[in-house]
Amino acid sequence: MRPKRRYHSIIDKVYRLSILHEAWNAVKVNKGSAGIDGETILWFEAQLNQNLTEVQRLLKENRYEAQPVLRHYIPKSDGSKRPLGIPTVRDGVVQQAVRQMIEPLFDRNFYQHSYGFRKGHFQHQALDVVKRARESGYVYVVDLDIQSYFDNIPHDLLMEKVKLRIAEGRILDLIEMWLKAGVMEDDQLHDTYQGSPQAGVISLLLANIYLNTFDWGMKTRVSGRSLYR
Repeated sequence: MRPKRRYHSIIDKVYRLSILHEAWNAVKVNKGSAGIDGETILWFEAQLNQNLTEVQRLLKENRYEAQPVLRHYIPKSDGSKRPLGIPTVRDGVVQQAVRQMIEPLFDRNFYQHSYGFRKGHFQHQALDVVKRARESGYVYVVDLDIQSYFDNIPHDLLMEKVKLRIAEGRILDLIEMWLKAGVMEDDQLHDTYQGSPQAGVISLLLANIYLNTFDWGMKTRVSGRSLYR
């Protein structure tokens, strides 16, 4: 579904201290690890008001710059490892603030049976839909996974989809900055030409934005019948 409205005047809401405090609380609850600067949640909190005021100033003056994410690996059940990109606490707070402002603008156009990483959408709801589909006569469930999905999202195509909803250049610049901030691994900085780092606060929203076209496209291919995800 193509959105009909594009939004301006978002950045001034992002850097409100009340919004930054809300974003901080969300980051704190998630108990994330330190990024490349080594600053932990506890250290950031020790000078919270000063840190948030500084973030506000940098955003107001358009001088905020994102730091590269720190590469970390977690084991998967098949023996391989999943790469994560840990942002600094400050970057996490700014990402969360932007996410809080723009997520509702995109979510209203997401396919109704998309349940991954959406506020108010849960696994048990997806299971209920599957049960109802079976009762309606469906006999097959398609289970698939996109290999290394987060690592391979094309930046240009993703930004095209973001621009369908967001018209403000400052917000677009922030998102693109996070995508291209780079990855620090073994003290070596690697440029990022594609992908959205897992563990990035805003990455789950960006992943859903990119997949939304696929969700609606699959629905239209099921002639006269609903597609359940």
